Amino acid sequence: MEINQLKSIIEAILFAAGRPVSQKELMLSLEISQEDIENIIASMQEEYKEQTRGIEIIKINDSYQLCTKKDLYDFIYPVLDKRNKPNLSKAALETLSIIAYNPKITRPEIEAIRGVSADACVYKLLEYGLIEEAGKIDLPGKPMSYQTTNDFLRMFGYSSLEELPELPRYKMDENKQIVIDELVEQENSHDEKGKTEAPMPEREEEEEKQ
Repeated sequence: MEINQLKSIIEAILFAAGRPVSQKELMLSLEISQEDIENIIASMQEEYKEQTRGIEIIKINDSYQLCTKKDLYDFIYPVLDKRNKPNLSKAALETLSIIAYNPKITRPEIEAIRGVSADACVYKLLEYGLIEEAGKIDLPGKPMSYQTTNDFLRMFGYSSLEELPELPRYKMDENKQIVIDELVEQENSHDEKGKTEAPMPEREEEEEKQ
């Protein structure tokens, strides 16, 4: 099958699906290897950029989706998109960040980090489809764990959680408060002494020591 025909088929599949289509689905449909799929789609992405098209192909984990370009949103929304947009509070964004950086974290662990109840935030994030249940953890009470979804990646423009910004380092003062001013000084001087990684749930720290 010619390369241009393969591109046409992939474009048609992504357009008709209207959702992320996995590499496995494309491989089964076209009967070609994963490497061929990746190379063809990479070529298509470059062509869309060079031709200043109004659409683009984004990657979400091991899947691809055909989308309109972000910078055209202001033109598209008044015509087509009448959905209610997620309105996330600061507390919800903090909770979402904790879950993104700590996949399969439990609600008590989230609350231990934030210091307040996370019930309302977790419920709202589940309602918006930004997080999902990731199974029960083998701990007393069998608490449910949570992880982010592909909708989270798509909304924030990431292909995978590996693209999340690196967590900043911080220093604690005698009152066990984060010292932001010293953080800037330490980063500028490249002095690693006294620096500590951003906090992680105790369960994960114990697992790493093992």
